[in-house]
Amino acid sequence: VSRHQVDRLKGLALGIGLGAPLLAGVLAFFMYAGPHAWLYCWVAITLFSLGLQLVAPTWIMPLFNTFTPLAPGELREAILTYAKTVQFPIDDVYVMDGSKRSSKSNAFFTGFGRHKRIALFDTLVEAHTVPELLSVVAHEVGHYKLRHIVKNVVLSIAHTGVMLYLLSIFLHHPGLFDAFYVVEPSVYAGLVFFGMLYAPVELLLSIGMQIVSRQHEYDADRYAVETAGNPHAMGEALKKLALHNLSNLTPHPFYVFLHYSHPPIWQRLQAISRLAAQSTA
Repeated sequence: VSRHQVDRLKGLALGIGLGAPLLAGVLAFFMYAGPHAWLYCWVAITLFSLGLQLVAPTWIMPLFNTFTPLAPGELREAILTYAKTVQFPIDDVYVMDGSKRSSKSNAFFTGFGRHKRIALFDTLVEAHTVPELLSVVAHEVGHYKLRHIVKNVVLSIAHTGVMLYLLSIFLHHPGLFDAFYVVEPSVYAGLVFFGMLYAPVELLLSIGMQIVSRQHEYDADRYAVETAGNPHAMGEALKKLALHNLSNLTPHPFYVFLHYSHPPIWQRLQAISRLAAQSTA
């Protein structure tokens, strides 16, 4: 059995084990809880999502990847010193065996409060210099320091609330079922029809969230340039990341507007170059 097949089986098991009870709960609320069902669902889904973020680093992510503490050395010392300098308390720094599945590189942090952990793909560590890696870490720290994480969570919760409220209106509007020639309205049929009609609304909401996300990336880049100690390292890191991740260097602007959560690499490089020039002037 290949690693890909094992991953699919694990994902399927998690989807059934976690997703099925949640879906059953949502259906039960809309069937039996009356006009305030959407609100109960909203609270339940929000608590579920926040709980999942708490347990995922410890219980779920290790099912798919191995996390090894970063070995003592220049990189570890640089990251820990930087974290202390910018008052970003962390438990530890880990290397994730991302090369088992892909040549792509990434870095991220998980956890809350003093239990935050920084994770670096092994492909990232192998391909970048210490200043470049420190800039990548600084970019991720920037997301936290600039409260992007909190803002994204709030946006996601609001997005879910809007969807559930519209679903509630749909399910209690007999005329909409009549449009599909459904004699006896039901939650199950309503979910299917709502999914089709909601798509344009979802596209508009998604565009708004992508605009916010792209601005967050510019802001985190600026934070990295200003705090990592080497204003040019972030740009060099992005060039290597674009190469290893096979990024589209010249995507169509309209496609970027619709779908990109990150600005195109060349636009980020231009912004970083301007910031670096200002910092060295």
